[in-house]
Amino acid sequence: MKVAFYTLGCKLNFAESSYLAKRLYEAGYTKASASDVPDMCVINTCTVTDAADRKGRQLIHKIHRKYPDAYIIVTGCYAQLKSEEISQIEGVDLVLGANDKFLLSSLRHSEALAEESHNDSDRIIVSDTKRLTPFHPAVSSEGRTRHFLKIQDGCDCFCTYCAIPFARGRSRSGTIAEVVKMAEDVAHHGGKEIILTGVNIGDFGKHTGETFLQLIQQLDEVEGIERFRISSIEPDLLTDEIIEFVALNKRFAPHFHIPLQCGSDEVLKLMHRRYDTALFAERIYKIKELMPDAFIGVDMIAGMRGETPELFEESYRFITSLPVTRLHVFPYSERTGTLALKIPYSNTPAEKQRRVKILMDWSAVRLKEFCNSFIGTTHSVLWEATQKGGKMFGFTDNYIRVCKLYNKASINTIEAVTLTEGNIVIED
Repeated sequence: MKVAFYTLGCKLNFAESSYLAKRLYEAGYTKASASDVPDMCVINTCTVTDAADRKGRQLIHKIHRKYPDAYIIVTGCYAQLKSEEISQIEGVDLVLGANDKFLLSSLRHSEALAEESHNDSDRIIVSDTKRLTPFHPAVSSEGRTRHFLKIQDGCDCFCTYCAIPFARGRSRSGTIAEVVKMAEDVAHHGGKEIILTGVNIGDFGKHTGETFLQLIQQLDEVEGIERFRISSIEPDLLTDEIIEFVALNKRFAPHFHIPLQCGSDEVLKLMHRRYDTALFAERIYKIKELMPDAFIGVDMIAGMRGETPELFEESYRFITSLPVTRLHVFPYSERTGTLALKIPYSNTPAEKQRRVKILMDWSAVRLKEFCNSFIGTTHSVLWEATQKGGKMFGFTDNYIRVCKLYNKASINTIEAVTLTEGNIVIED
């Protein structure tokens, strides 16, 4: 049976899809090539915004039109929260919840999945995320030189705007021993770089008596991995000790992704975030003090309920005062069941997009300034397999994307590269 995977959303979703595909291949399935007609299509969805839900529906329709006879399984966060809605879409044969997707790795034939139903419908398998569900490790490796290693899942924060705790459940993680073993497997298969990923990775070890700091200290002992990167980590969980460890360590890249969401303390309180702007600024300046070359990406939400024009201006002044590198900006999206819906002040879609543009325009200028400040300096670059227009691409340790003429022999190798105007690629 030939199977094809389609994944939307975060790096965690991609890691899980890669893991599930590997398990299916081990169980006797065959990967469908681009020219094949798959017997089964697995669509792993996201639900972080209304746009993510819409992309999920569009992808389902597209796959069904292209492969009308394929057995279509829809899973992921959107499937968890809107299983009945998805089950009614033409072409969908089975809906698996966010945690139930791991049934795929233990059952040989897709037809058997329906027999494992958790409710009255034989086309929906969705577990209750209110109970603490098992942690399922995952790592994406298929076709990648960089590997996304899942170390944690779920979230206990319940920010007022966010539906992810309802979709993925409570915070849980693997053990240090389990994560180290997966990292060793990546190294054994020639992987050079690992990105640690999860929903709230700073929560690692919450129920096992271990800590994120202890984890990265142990990962540093894994032979064969040249680089580790820490993906999105909450500012209140990014301790001085973690920052100091990264600063003193050659394997952990000077690259941070820290969600702020809003630069107004009043709005942060409405969001039920667990820090204020003073703590956030302290973390940024600590990083830059110890690692002046560090790349710092920041998540922002524009147009949150309660964010008046005056509070947006306050947020803008705050974030633009900090030495961050790049913003990842999302318009606020109302999610069913979240407490933010009770906040009376709301912004129009047009106003949300206006604020997104203001933040993104500033981010584009800041990113270009950051990249150009390294012209003439030499950095190590891990070359990737992607080829476009006769060129190949890679990232420096501090996450500047560079290019050179394609050379197959360079794939998955690390090379010292002097940065120039011609080889720096500034992404949109």
